[in-house]
Amino acid sequence: MSIAGELAGFLTTTQVSDLPPLALERAQMSIASTIASAAMGFDIESSAIIRDLAKERGGTAEATLWFDGTKVPAADAARTNALASDAAASDDSDLRSIAHIGTIITSTSIAMAERLGCTGRDVLGAMVLGYEAAGRIDESLTPGRSEQGFHGSVSTVFGGTVAAGTLLGLTTAQMTQAIAIAATSIGGIGIAANTSWAREYHAGMSAQGGVQAALAAQKGFIAEATVLEARNGFLDAMGGQAREEITKDLGKSWDIVTDMAIKLVPGGHPFHAVAEAAANAAIAGDVDPNEVASIQISGAQFKDWHGPAHPRDLIGAAHSVIYFVASAVADRGFGWAHATEAKMNDPVINALADKITMDPNPKPLPDRFTHRHGGTVTITMKNGRTFTNTCQAPRGSGPRGVEWADVDAKYRRLVPLGGLSSKQIEDSLQVVHHFEAVTSMSELTGLLRK
Repeated sequence: MSIAGELAGFLTTTQVSDLPPLALERAQMSIASTIASAAMGFDIESSAIIRDLAKERGGTAEATLWFDGTKVPAADAARTNALASDAAASDDSDLRSIAHIGTIITSTSIAMAERLGCTGRDVLGAMVLGYEAAGRIDESLTPGRSEQGFHGSVSTVFGGTVAAGTLLGLTTAQMTQAIAIAATSIGGIGIAANTSWAREYHAGMSAQGGVQAALAAQKGFIAEATVLEARNGFLDAMGGQAREEITKDLGKSWDIVTDMAIKLVPGGHPFHAVAEAAANAAIAGDVDPNEVASIQISGAQFKDWHGPAHPRDLIGAAHSVIYFVASAVADRGFGWAHATEAKMNDPVINALADKITMDPNPKPLPDRFTHRHGGTVTITMKNGRTFTNTCQAPRGSGPRGVEWADVDAKYRRLVPLGGLSSKQIEDSLQVVHHFEAVTSMSELTGLLRK
């Protein structure tokens, strides 16, 4: 049996009742996080462009554009909403690979559920299964795909495909084909994602491609079932490894629980743990930024990948560990305010950034999952005193657990940026909290409009 076929057999025979409550709860948290990030991204120019294109194209009114209210075909809604969430760099990441799987499974599942009339419980189950497929495939690709130049969208598309296919009720044979179609649907290039709007464009295409792959398979479209493992196939092209792990111990644990991290601050997840470490060290030492002599960041993953020292836009800030650490030392924390130009131009933060160096001989990582291991920050003062802190995993991540208080705070902080009233914000958040009882997606999407 092909890898796609083995995955499909498991996915199509697993019922919502087979899933642990914690996995379903993490799916609820992903919904809240994705909507919050989409509110922040709603007015970003890249998001507005794709939203305008979807509205100009029109088509069957199946699913809602969040914070706008227009209904468009499900694939276009999934694309537009995913792109808005990803554009703000404030959604979620898988700690193994920094792929934004939660954004894709949320946007595709809600859009397809609107089209099909599915319940909240249906959506949560589809999201858990979609995350599992994408997480397992991308784990095999880590770090190969990035070394080959590919972005995480080449794996998140499987999340959207399986989530949409689950809601469509695909047979095992159809889900096998959907996975095979997804494998040949998208090819996001990593270097463009690190420097431009291409990052969110990739997310949009991943969501749209997932919906289309599932719909095509339902209609009987046939692809190459062995495309994942075939010679010169998907895994070969993407530098895949540990292929047997993709289907090993299916159902023993759930990736949405063990590896999903909700962003509680903006920017690239690889830097969240070191920002915490920097803030902890600054607080412990009651550090005066003006008395700092030097700051060192230690982590094998940062030696050759640390971004611009002085970012001037959200893209640069999201990819700068130097900016994260300088901000966290200056303000004793890193938060949503640091996504603004005012903070990027803060003279105290910029002065600290010039004092940051990377440890030339960090401890080697224990495994191939570069972004799973956080880092250490050491602040050296002009009087010679040093303050050091290590953080392995950020708040809001699987290894540390995700708290509703943090997710709720994020929702209440960011959703107002989408133009909703206080009542809409609180009412929609309550719908998410009780999502298993939702009988129609309009209970949520009807509240996500100005």
